[in-house]
Amino acid sequence: MRLGVLDLGSNTVHLLIVDAHRGGRPWPAYSHKLELRLADLLENGNRLSDKGIKQLNAFVTEAIEVAEDKGVEEVLAFATSAIRDATNSEEVLAGLRAAIDADIHILSGEDESRLTFLAVRRWLGWSSGRLLVFDIGGGSLEIASGIDEDPDVAVSLPLGAGRLTRERFSSDPPRPREVRELRRHVRAEIARTVGDIARNGEPDQAVATSKTFRSLARIAGAAPSSDGLYVERMLDHEDLMPWVERLATMSAADRADLPGVSQGRARQLLAGAIVADAAMDLFEIPQLQICPWALREGVILRRLDTMPTRPLPDLNPSNLSAN
Repeated sequence: MRLGVLDLGSNTVHLLIVDAHRGGRPWPAYSHKLELRLADLLENGNRLSDKGIKQLNAFVTEAIEVAEDKGVEEVLAFATSAIRDATNSEEVLAGLRAAIDADIHILSGEDESRLTFLAVRRWLGWSSGRLLVFDIGGGSLEIASGIDEDPDVAVSLPLGAGRLTRERFSSDPPRPREVRELRRHVRAEIARTVGDIARNGEPDQAVATSKTFRSLARIAGAAPSSDGLYVERMLDHEDLMPWVERLATMSAADRADLPGVSQGRARQLLAGAIVADAAMDLFEIPQLQICPWALREGVILRRLDTMPTRPLPDLNPSNLSAN
């Protein structure tokens, strides 16, 4: 069947259309997205502004029309940190639901972490052993660890690259004092989770998803996206550390000239690098593998798991011998 996933994220609002069936790999058919940066449109104590609501309604309405034009049978719509944290989230969602006549779910931070973990597990397979997975979004950092498809532990911290940039930096590039204060804040927040996650067992493989990690890996020397999904991409902590210092001295315009860094994401790349550096240091991870699947794929896979399966052949020994 053809499924549409409508992701109302803190940075990007994205409709991903895939052809999928249970037990098979979802094949991307079409992508329609906009860097709306909802987190930057929060005002007056985390209320999504009228401008933000108008732009969001326009995109969602357009996305539903695109889904219909592309033959989508079902749209799975969800919102993450920016709408989840907005004080007027119910008002925003009520307006969207009325406009498109479809439900939109708000995912909790833990839901995000668990669904992202599922996507990584399916991409890497069982041979990867116990996984430790990181995802830096616009509003939050998700961390999950486990040996199965459902992680043993999943946490979400308010350490998204967009959120930290908006709340902690007052200039471009930021003042050295602001960078030091952010580094201290991020490390204190992550350190509180290390014990709970580590006691579940040492990871066999550490993995990262999200645009932030992909950009950091790219500027540190990983293959470009044009080389395809199946090229192995790694981020070494030794390569990342000097980039944290370098990014702190660069303006957003200068960062946008780096390979793999979009203009829309350049401003928040430093905060993302500070979070990535802290996570790798505190969890003692020398290297992260970059996984191309993340939350959207996790939502698709969870939906496919609820679909009927094709009947298996009769494996009764008497029937097999008769044949």
